[in-house]
Formats: sequence, structure tokens, C-alpha cells
Amino acid sequence: MQGADTRPTGARRVVTEALLREPSRLLWLALWSLAEALPALSGGYAIARAVDDGFAAGRPGSGLMWLGVLAAAWAVAAVAARQVLLLVAGIVEPFRDDLLERVVTGALRAGRGGDSAAVARMNHQVELARDAFGAIITVVRTFVFTLASVAVGLTTLAPQVVPLVLAPVALGLGLFLVSLPALARRQREFIVADEGTAAAVAAMASGLRDVTACGGEERVAASVGREVSRQARAARALARVTASRTLSLAVGAWLPVVLLLAGAPWLVRQGVTGGVILGSLTYVMQSLAPALGGLVQGLGVSGVRLAVTLERILHAPGPPVAHGDRRPDGVRLELRGVRFAYGTAGQKAAEPVIDGLDLVVPEGDHLVVVGPSGIGKSTLAALVAGLLSPDDGEVLVGGVQAARVHPAARALIPQEAYVFPGTLAENLTYLAPGTPAERVDEAVAMFGLAELARRTAGGPLDPAELSAGERQLVALARTYLSPARLVVLDESTCHLDPAAEARTEAAFAAREGTLIVVAHRISSALRARRVLVMDGTRVLLGRHEEMVAASPLYADLVGHWEAPGPLPAGAVAQDADVAPGRGPEPAALGGDLDRLDA
Repeated sequence: MQGADTRPTGARRVVTEALLREPSRLLWLALWSLAEALPALSGGYAIARAVDDGFAAGRPGSGLMWLGVLAAAWAVAAVAARQVLLLVAGIVEPFRDDLLERVVTGALRAGRGGDSAAVARMNHQVELARDAFGAIITVVRTFVFTLASVAVGLTTLAPQVVPLVLAPVALGLGLFLVSLPALARRQREFIVADEGTAAAVAAMASGLRDVTACGGEERVAASVGREVSRQARAARALARVTASRTLSLAVGAWLPVVLLLAGAPWLVRQGVTGGVILGSLTYVMQSLAPALGGLVQGLGVSGVRLAVTLERILHAPGPPVAHGDRRPDGVRLELRGVRFAYGTAGQKAAEPVIDGLDLVVPEGDHLVVVGPSGIGKSTLAALVAGLLSPDDGEVLVGGVQAARVHPAARALIPQEAYVFPGTLAENLTYLAPGTPAERVDEAVAMFGLAELARRTAGGPLDPAELSAGERQLVALARTYLSPARLVVLDESTCHLDPAAEARTEAAFAAREGTLIVVAHRISSALRARRVLVMDGTRVLLGRHEEMVAASPLYADLVGHWEAPGPLPAGAVAQDADVAPGRGPEPAALGGDLDRLDA
């Protein structure tokens, strides 16, 4: 579906399907709504009879009886309100589940699963849509049944007052409906601006090290500032249009009160009693005005929000797909003259994070990447995974451009591991459906998940209750069982103890395929076949012993790791990153790769 004219149709279809999913639920909702509207139906009439036939006529017993009738109506309404709430929840929650399934499925199919910030924003919009949908059902239902009840009550009480009440209500409602399109436009602009701000801040936060390394602080600050200013302008414009609701409420809710009071002498001459006038005011002030106010507030905020968020959810443009459907012959990795920089700094091009890099990783290799924070290790991992495209040069996996490689051929495990609320077995076999149970049990034992398996006893996992290390172990075991033959661990063992990390890397190294580890601890380099040192001035590649002799940075890291006794201030034991104040400053990568082994 394309084009603006199809968007409302899609949103209407989704809403209609949610409402008609269970017609019997709608019928029960209408019946309980009738019971809930009893105070609106009987309130004004009971007050009029209590005054005219009771207290004003010197019969307080009769007056109290009519007030008792009103109290009974409120008691019934209280019971009905509970049932209405449950019925509305039964409509809204499946609606929310359908939207959430659309978002998650769309993100996975479009390759947006790695963009956690984008998926989180879409999930937040699903919650907004759910809340807005529930609010709309509530306020529209309340207004419709209240308006019908008040109309019947006023007609029964005194037909002369009906035009004085219902005509202003119709006018106020019309004024509000006319303003809805402008409200929708402003709300849409605000949501788009809010998304832009969130995306800019997320990008800034995720790339702080590279931003600092490239000297791009001013450019990034200006870019985020523009998004913030745009959102502020959109918020002010929305507030101005929203103020128009006050006029609608003044006409529809308070003008009837003025007309009833101003027309009281005429009504008395028509034979209308003081109790009837008081009952009419009760209908307006106790029932009709609150219902109209709820409708204006609900549709003006929740209705517009639902329309806009559904449009964003159902028709959000997807970002460029980060992978394709080409299945490479093998996973030999080649980087040829690769250059990558994060945007520009002012009028001057930013320093590249990686510049002229040539690298060959044969299939079956075990490579560890070390270097200072912000030097570009995670950028290199993203290039290999096809999540980023080089500005110059090419990245090939099995002779296929990295961005076009089928996702099943490789796997990138980031530092923050994802676990979904399914069973442990479902989490582990997500990338390899149909994995034999004995193979799953082998992975559970290999990655130290036996205790987690015992604790959950086949039940669903609650990601919030798992430690960061347990989530990493689940993600690692899931990838181990997957068909991916090129695995990149981007500090994905940082929450594990050294022994668990060693077991993990040994398991992947013994597995068929290629393993690339962005090291969290220098001990990872001792287990690797080769080490890639990114030291800010040149890139060195070789075995551990060769790197100790050839790279002062690497020798410094190894020295801290092996040094007995307390470490100097600022140094971190077993950490492959250079501590602040030690080693070379983060800088662009050199173009020449010194190969120290064949």
C-alpha cells in the first residue's frame, strides 16, 4: 500500500477488526453500558420529582424516596462500570498484541532487529496506540449512552427544555469535529519530531566513543540540537491548536446552562416548575457536560494520537536492509581498501575511523581484535556483519558483498544480549528450529546454563529476572546452535567471569567456521590463532608472541594483565581497552596492514 489516501483505510481496518473480533463482547458492552447510564437517565428526573413532589410539597418522605431511586441507580452503575472495564480490556489487549506482533515481525523481516532504539520506539508507539484505543472506546461509549439517556430524560421531564440543551451540544460538537483535521496534522508533526529527537539522541549515545575519536562533538551537538528545536516548535504548534477545544466545551457544555437560566422566566410561563428547571440543570451539569468534556478530551488527544500512531506503525518506512539473500560459498572474509567515517564535522570531512584497511581472514580462522576504546573495533565488527557500508573499498564474505549476505551465514553478538519471554529451549533454537533435544542439552551443559534450566523447569523465561551474564550465555548458546559459520563476538562475554569466557571461546573455536572476537580481556588473545591490534597509528596482524615484540601498545596491555600486585590508578585488570591516560590517543586507522605471518 502506498499513498496517503490508503493510510487511514489501513488504520480503520485494524480498528474495525479489533472491535468486531468478538461481536458478543460488543453486545455485552452495550448492555452493561445501558446499566452504567442509569444515573444519566434518571438523575434529572429524580431530582425534579424529589423537589416538586417531595420537599417543595411538604412531603419529605416522598423526596427521600426519589433520592433513594437515584442512589440505587448509582449502585447499579458502579457494578456495571467494573464489567465495562473488563470488557474494554478484552477488546484492547488483543488489539495491542496484534500491533506488537506486526512491529516485531516487520522489524525481523526488514532487518531492523539490530536497531534496538528503532524497535523500542515502535514498541512505545504500540503502547500509546493501545492506551489511546482504550480511551476512545471509553469516552465515545460514555458520550453516546449519556447523550441518549439525557435526551430521553429531558423529553420525559419537559420537552420545552430539549432545544435549549441539545442545540448548543450539537453546535459545540460540530465545532470540535471541524478542528480535528488540524489537530491530527499537528499531532503527526509532533510525533515525527519526537522520533527524530529520539533517533538523534540514540545515535549520539551509541557512538560517543567514535564521535570523540573523530572530533565530531560540535557537529553531533548541532545535529541533536536541531532535532530538539524542531520538536519544541511542533509542541508549541500542537498546543495552540489544542486550545481550540476550549471553545467547543464552552459552547456545548456551558451554553446550555446559560440558556436554561436565562430562559427560566419563559419556561415558568410555559408551566415548567422550579424542580423541572433544577432537574434539567442536573442533566446538563452532572451528566452531559462531563461526558462531552471527556469526548472532546479523548478524541482531541487519544483519537488523534491513535490515528497518527497507527499510521506510523502500519506504514513506517523501513531503513535500508542490512542484509540480503545471497548465500556465499564459504565465509572467507576480505576487506579491500576499506574506509569508513561517521559523517562530517562542519565543512571539513571527519577523520575516518577506518582508512584504507586491507584484511584477509581465512575460513576457520580464530582472530581477536584489540585496541583502545573508540578506535573502531565495534565499527569493524559492524562492517563485517553488513550493518554498516564502507565509504570506500569493499567487504566480502565468501566473495559476496557483506550487505548482501544471507543472515543465516553469519552472526554478530553485541554486548547487550537479547532474550525473549519464551522457554529456554525456544530461545536457544530460535535461529535453528528443529534442533534435536540432545543437541540443545549439549549446548546447555557447554555454556553453563544447567542451573538456569533447572530454575525455570521448562517454563518461560522472564528476561528482567536474568542477570546480564545469563542473558549473554543464552545469546551465545543460541548462536552456537545456529547455522552461522562466521561468528563475531563484539564484547559479548563482558559480563562473564574469565572461566566462563574461556569455555565460550573454546566452544566457538572448536565449532566449524570462523570466529572473530572483539576482546574484552587480553586473555582472549592468548587463545586466538591471530591478533589484530588497532593502535591508532597502524594496524598490526600476527600471533600473540609476534605482537608482543612488534606493538608497544599490545605489550603494554599484556604487561598490565600479567603484572603482579595492585595495578596503577586508572588501569583495569584483564581489560583489552587502554585505560585513560595510557597508550596512544584514539585516532584514525592507518592504511597499511603489516602482516607478520603468512
